[in-house]
Amino acid sequence: MKPPRSIRSLPPEGAQAILGTARRRPDPTRLLPLGALAAGFGLIQPQALAQATPETTLAPVPVRAKTETDKESVRATTTTIGKGVQELRDVPQSVTIVTEKLIDDRNLDTLKDALRNTAGITFQAAEGGEEDIRLRGFSLASTGDIFIDGMRDPAFYERDSFNWERLELLRGSASMLFGRGSTGGAVNQVTKQPRLLNQNELAVTIGSLGYLRTTADFNLKTGEDAAFRLNTMLNQADNAGAKIDKWGIAPTWRFGIGTADEVSLGLYHLVNENGVHYGLPWLEPGPASGGNWLWTTDPKNVYGMASDYAHTGTSQGTAAHVHRFGEGRELRTALRLASYWRDQRASAIRFAPAELQPDGQAVSADTFGSGTVLTRSGGDRVQLKNMSMDTVSLQSDYSGTHRWFGRSHALLAGVDAAHEKFENLGLAADSPVLIKPSTTVGTPDDGATINEASRRLVKTRTFDAKALGVYVQDLLELAPMWKLLAGLRWDRFEGRYENIAQVPNPGPGGPNVCATQPGTRLSRSDSLWSKRFGVLFQPSERQSYHFSYGTSFNTSGDTYQYDPGTSATEPESSRNIELGARLDSAGGSFTSRVALFHSTKYNERNRDSDSANACNYVLSGERHTAGVELDLTGRITPQWEVFGSYAFIPVASVDASSGAPGTETVGRRPGLTPRHSGTIWTTYRLTPQWRVGAGLNARGKDRPVGLAEDSKVVAPSFVTADLMAEYTPGAVAWKLNVTNVADKHYADQLYRGHYIPGKPRTVQLTGTMSF
Repeated sequence: MKPPRSIRSLPPEGAQAILGTARRRPDPTRLLPLGALAAGFGLIQPQALAQATPETTLAPVPVRAKTETDKESVRATTTTIGKGVQELRDVPQSVTIVTEKLIDDRNLDTLKDALRNTAGITFQAAEGGEEDIRLRGFSLASTGDIFIDGMRDPAFYERDSFNWERLELLRGSASMLFGRGSTGGAVNQVTKQPRLLNQNELAVTIGSLGYLRTTADFNLKTGEDAAFRLNTMLNQADNAGAKIDKWGIAPTWRFGIGTADEVSLGLYHLVNENGVHYGLPWLEPGPASGGNWLWTTDPKNVYGMASDYAHTGTSQGTAAHVHRFGEGRELRTALRLASYWRDQRASAIRFAPAELQPDGQAVSADTFGSGTVLTRSGGDRVQLKNMSMDTVSLQSDYSGTHRWFGRSHALLAGVDAAHEKFENLGLAADSPVLIKPSTTVGTPDDGATINEASRRLVKTRTFDAKALGVYVQDLLELAPMWKLLAGLRWDRFEGRYENIAQVPNPGPGGPNVCATQPGTRLSRSDSLWSKRFGVLFQPSERQSYHFSYGTSFNTSGDTYQYDPGTSATEPESSRNIELGARLDSAGGSFTSRVALFHSTKYNERNRDSDSANACNYVLSGERHTAGVELDLTGRITPQWEVFGSYAFIPVASVDASSGAPGTETVGRRPGLTPRHSGTIWTTYRLTPQWRVGAGLNARGKDRPVGLAEDSKVVAPSFVTADLMAEYTPGAVAWKLNVTNVADKHYADQLYRGHYIPGKPRTVQLTGTMSF
């Protein structure tokens, strides 16, 4: 007996929408197109239709059916990242989609996990493993380039996948769609929405390192055109000292489904009370033993304090209204109120000076051992990150097809506005200095603590940002095989910064020479234009070739603070040029995507090395990358499914720089830009009950950003392998995942002084019940 089908395994909501509209409006003139559509799907017999309308001849109705949902396939055919629902073949820019099927198959719990399963992605370790993401060598800032259902999600917190239907990754400049940011691209988290059915799913995962995760997905039809959906998550793990302790809940009520006016009301609440794996300092190779800059001990080990933690989260309320004008035209308006918080207490791990080591020598691979002494910085007023943020976002987007001047136009237009209020907390001047004890390589997770509660916090700075954007884009069908896309956007961004209290000595290097004094107020406003242009050649339903050009910009204040230099600095700009193709198999079940790209960031913001004032900035920097990307998704046979993503970036260079400390040298390959990166995942259904899967993740050698010119630090290349087996005897499916089968030690997130290792070998067993 086969298990009940998953929530998204039923027919697409587009058909449900048409059926729902017909039920509510039994007008014979409206039923005629419905009858043609039903006949096309074989829902009614042609004879019955003829009897119902004996004197009417219906024109053929073209239907492009989506045969599989995100829950059933790793292949997607549409996207919402470009505002409105679009066919991927009509987007003249590279888009990689991680569907719910792939998320479930590989047990991808977080945003970072999901992005690791795409190509061209790297991570900066930053301070406590923040989501500092790079795509094609350019930043995907957490404050500007990550979205939920097309609306900006602008804060540092660890994002979880429990409420995702899919994750969409748009590659290349995209400010015409989203405004500020989007130099490397944009990430859109598409949330699960209520459907017109009653079905539920409960999953429990247990695994190594004390891992326990439960998720629940309840969908209830509450009326003819209304439904309620509730998604929840609870996740805990010892995780070798960097504990996982988080939970989330996401209820959504949707009514008017399939009618002219549809409303959705949703809440989202996520709480992370996790530990911190700050990272391991780079281990210099020794003349005798060699080495590759990575530790030779168990990478699971965590050397922070037991009192270290990373508490982050968000509460969001979203109200959305969709008005359908008919013929595929609709206006979607959404309002979101959101709060974010972050309280992080971390320990930066470093090798103690030579005089504190057992042998009195500087640490290298030759002297490294269980007795090597490690310091934990962070008690002396650094590595404390505490902030809160409240946002109000309103946007309205129109999408529809029109026939003007004898040509078909697919129009996108909209306006969005946001108000973001940021508050930062720091240690009060009279807060006690707590010195963290050192430890050794042989004594990780030693239980040492400091009294974090004794460190008094005060508000140190505020930032008030207001943004307004207006855009329009037209996809014009020039001829049956040719389409032309043109888009233009105008943005205004205003930021107001106030320094309330001077933070004491922020680190071993002494006070920030550019820090403002208490009472300082700085502000800046910018108005900018962003452009997007593309040409599509589509000789058949299975082929689509494109050329595109797009621009983007980054304003000062993208970290919600100004100093005298940044407040006087114009925005950075970038552009992306791409030539690509999307090719479907003859049966339409398999898709390949290839793209050649050239991305350039102009007038990059750098400190001015020639100025007597160290706080001056100049837009003197420039860098570029060029390469090729390839995606393979879909079914090779009904039993064999593949998802692959690969990026080759042979060209990457810093073209101009101010030469100030911390900037990268002209002619050097930028950090976090490996030549090769990619992933492959494949599954095969052996029998109706048994399915097996295997995959590889790989990345070429790489370097952190901002290394000194004479630094030789390099993260070695790596390949890891994963395995999966799934058994579905009935209503409960059992799945076994083994990640990093060979227990490969590799540097996953990179920083100048340290790296965060990738996941060690983990074994997880998941039981999923559908009812």
